Amino acid sequence: MQVLCLNCGSSSVKYRLYDWDKKETKATGGVERVTVGGSFIVHQAPGLDDLKIAHECADHKAAIKLIMDTLVHKDHGVLSDVKHITAVGHRVVHGGEKFAKSVLIAKEVLDTFRKLSDLAPLHNPPNILGIEAAKALMPGIPHMAIMDTAWHQTMPRSSYMYALPYAWYEKYGVRRYGFHGTSFLYNAKRAAVLLKKDPFKCNLVIAHIGNGASVNAVKDGVSYDTSMGLTPLEGLVMGTRAGDHDAAIDFYIMGKENLGPREIDSLLNKKSGVLGVTGKLTDRRDVEEAAAKGDERARLAIEVESYRVRKYVGAYVAAVGGVDAVIFTAGVGEMGDVLRGRALEGLECMGIKLDPERNKAAKTRNAECEISAADSKVKVLVIPTDEERVFIEDTVALCEGKYDVHTNFTYRFQKPAYRNTLRDLAFAKELGKKPWLMKAACLPPPAKNPAKV
Repeated sequence: MQVLCLNCGSSSVKYRLYDWDKKETKATGGVERVTVGGSFIVHQAPGLDDLKIAHECADHKAAIKLIMDTLVHKDHGVLSDVKHITAVGHRVVHGGEKFAKSVLIAKEVLDTFRKLSDLAPLHNPPNILGIEAAKALMPGIPHMAIMDTAWHQTMPRSSYMYALPYAWYEKYGVRRYGFHGTSFLYNAKRAAVLLKKDPFKCNLVIAHIGNGASVNAVKDGVSYDTSMGLTPLEGLVMGTRAGDHDAAIDFYIMGKENLGPREIDSLLNKKSGVLGVTGKLTDRRDVEEAAAKGDERARLAIEVESYRVRKYVGAYVAAVGGVDAVIFTAGVGEMGDVLRGRALEGLECMGIKLDPERNKAAKTRNAECEISAADSKVKVLVIPTDEERVFIEDTVALCEGKYDVHTNFTYRFQKPAYRNTLRDLAFAKELGKKPWLMKAACLPPPAKNPAKV
């Protein structure tokens, strides 16, 4: 069974092709600058040289067609025919209250996603365009939707309801939904493996920190609360999103600057966050470099962002009554030792104590790491997320009629013996140049011929 995963953004399409029977990734990559000009594809496949080709893609259909052509290319392809693709799993950001798990995409499902586009205007429309394009190019095979919001459907009403007129919830669905669900699901299950505990006896705080960022409180193995809300704007300071702030500021600035709703919405989503504080930077590596050179606004951005993370970690530890582990994941969470260190300062009172040396060593996207001190009552883990793995397993299980909500379903990556073979190979190469990574790695160095699970 060949499973293709597609993650369509407004100007990008990321992909991964996985051979379920052989238990191996056949190819991964993405098309960038879709619709905006200067498009190109980056393609990686085991045993082949990495590939980057310029190719204009005026829309998402053209981008997906480029991916399919690349997968069957005579020199760097991995399939003899795209007809060998068995099923496609699509990322969908907002599924509202209707979906608590992944689903086969039928007409009524796609219609629901369209109705929810107002709640995720930056995400659902390109997700839908990608689904429509892929279904047109690959008809006759099942297409599945894997939703960011599904994981959070276990939240109690006290977590997801706002203190706003109740009629807004009844008429417009105004409530907290939460996002990054596939990442949180993967991290929660992997954390249970590393902790050697039943996943439904684990209390966790998971910080998914990338350009978009959110924190998830996990109580007894299910989502209990999360920092993003009706839309992905609420919560942490992000690359360009404001996160938590006094809503009255929006109306105040609208009056002062004579701005309309769409203009203020764009400013809050695209011109705020780290970019808003620094005035020019969003990449945290650039921010750290600027701060080291004396840029005061870069230093302030680091302080503001890390303090917001610390507040949420502390609040969620209290909300679930103590935790087994705090987890960092996603681009900044996996590589940002400065932010991790700042975010956990002063939390010894909650039993959270960082090992500075291990924290500094844990900068890899290929191995799970522990960065807590030996005498820390709470484990601090860095887990490279793998949302595509969730896409793959959900898609296969739906095809086989074995799928259910995660409380009734066991993923392969929950097995103690599970290893990601591509990451093992990449980590082995990393160790050749960075042997200090083993100071933090949770598992022993990968075998030369790792078992496939």
